[in-house]
Amino acid sequence: MRYSNLFTTTLHETPADVQFPGHRFLLRAGYIRQLAAGVYSLLPLAFRSLKKIETLVRQEITAIGGQEILMPVANPADLWKESGRWFNIDQELVRFIDRYGREMVLAMTHEEVVADLVRKLISSYRQLPAIIFHFQTKWRDDVRPRGGLIRAREFTMHDSYGLASSWDELYQQYRQHYQAYFNIFHRCGLEVMAVKADTGMMGGQFAHEFMLLSPVGEDTILTCDHCGYAANRQIAKFTKIARSTEPVKPILKVATPECKTIEDLASYLKVPVWKTAKAVFYIATPNGTVEADRFVFAVVRGDQEVNETKLANLLKASKLRPATEEEIEQTGAVAGYASPIGLKNVLVVIDDLIPQEHNLVAGANLVGYHYQNVNYERDFEADLIADISAAQAGDACSVCQSPLKAERAIELANTFALGNQYSLPFECTYQDAHGENRPILMSSYGIGMGRLLGAIAEIHFDSQGLCLPVTVAPFDIHLILLESRQNTEIRQQADLLYKGLTQAGVETLYDDRVESAGVKFADADLIGIPLRVTLSARSLKNGGVELKYRKTGALEHIPLDQTVPRLQEIIQALKHEIENRVVPVEYRQ
Repeated sequence: MRYSNLFTTTLHETPADVQFPGHRFLLRAGYIRQLAAGVYSLLPLAFRSLKKIETLVRQEITAIGGQEILMPVANPADLWKESGRWFNIDQELVRFIDRYGREMVLAMTHEEVVADLVRKLISSYRQLPAIIFHFQTKWRDDVRPRGGLIRAREFTMHDSYGLASSWDELYQQYRQHYQAYFNIFHRCGLEVMAVKADTGMMGGQFAHEFMLLSPVGEDTILTCDHCGYAANRQIAKFTKIARSTEPVKPILKVATPECKTIEDLASYLKVPVWKTAKAVFYIATPNGTVEADRFVFAVVRGDQEVNETKLANLLKASKLRPATEEEIEQTGAVAGYASPIGLKNVLVVIDDLIPQEHNLVAGANLVGYHYQNVNYERDFEADLIADISAAQAGDACSVCQSPLKAERAIELANTFALGNQYSLPFECTYQDAHGENRPILMSSYGIGMGRLLGAIAEIHFDSQGLCLPVTVAPFDIHLILLESRQNTEIRQQADLLYKGLTQAGVETLYDDRVESAGVKFADADLIGIPLRVTLSARSLKNGGVELKYRKTGALEHIPLDQTVPRLQEIIQALKHEIENRVVPVEYRQ
């Protein structure tokens, strides 16, 4: 590709609302341009990189027996009603009416379509196991798109679906995808970890997320260096230790003026924060369409936070939102001074640590007053007692009791052991060897392709621009022509070198523009192709071309007649270095 024909431009300035360095360089280097919030056009550089990533994914999933298909992005709403997700997913799922008045959706994922295909195509155990996959556009109407490609509303996803006749077959497919996903990320130059995760809107028996540690990540993962435990904070467990040692004392109402926060309350009463009971109010929307929204009064120890994912799963709620002050007042509680004491017609859910603690400080449901020495059972009761608190750094690991570590991470992929989550409502069955009908077991797997490219950019950069691995860079070589008035033959020699590289199968971006050396070198650094080859009067004087490694800055001079074979050798070495990172990974349930 000649740079003079390349459909893009680099930017000197970055838009003010861009926060992440990888996103900034993708914009400045001319890989992407924003159309709307969370919606981006992929220009030739990004498109080439994305196609290389797609090839890596295709190779790995085909290697474990995957068959590629293509499913529609527009689905009849009836399929989503059949699975129940029509009712359980809020505005993130885009619904519309077609010209014939039929309800439709833009598929966020394709479990429903797969289930519909399976019930039409599979009838015998002889057709199982099977893996199907595709690459398709998705639209998720995210309320907070951010980070460029990291969290976009429209994106391309690879999703893969395992179909099995038994749990043994499902586990085998799951572990095959587990390894294949590590292979993909390693081939993209990324070191990731797989952590236990919430099954979320997908449902199923269990799930993993593949996480890339990064300060720009939205997820928090809890890990244990001692035993290897790792989980998303949404579901992370930890060993809870009660801190009360004193006997139960009589309850006492005390004045606590202007003490609406836990910190203000603890400071005013001169007690540790853990000695308080924190009240948090929610409105829970149940799964399905029958039950009405419920007011939920959640209580955790004052030094902890409510884990909304745990709470929503406990309540089987499709949506959980903070209650308004008006809704709180209607229950008889007072925001800032609330407790379950004396309340009726509310669903009280307490963390399982609360019954173990004695003499906590809790609200009196009266402005300016709290109770001291509040104890579970004697002073209040709960409808549900469960683990609803969020794990934090320093909490004791649930496996070995060592301190947990909290780190930010970017979620790159998900894997779900769905079981019969979709096969039962869709009546997906097969006939076994004895003629008995049995449900087909499913699993699903997904990688956001644009997000993966965005994550690569967030890891592989320096102060000048991107430094992309050879496996995903849009080109192998960035060839730069520096013309000289004294030597008019340089362009001819550069053209011949470009032709030779192209004929040899070396993907080359040839900067043939009439620009200064500074402009060309700055653009090359921004774009981040792994090898920069410069042909100039000075390089010819030194015997040929100058090669610069983008990542290390190392220089090498290559004779002109040896340039093509030497560059082929270097490219193969770089690819071999990446492929050596593909190793078997221990599966962690």
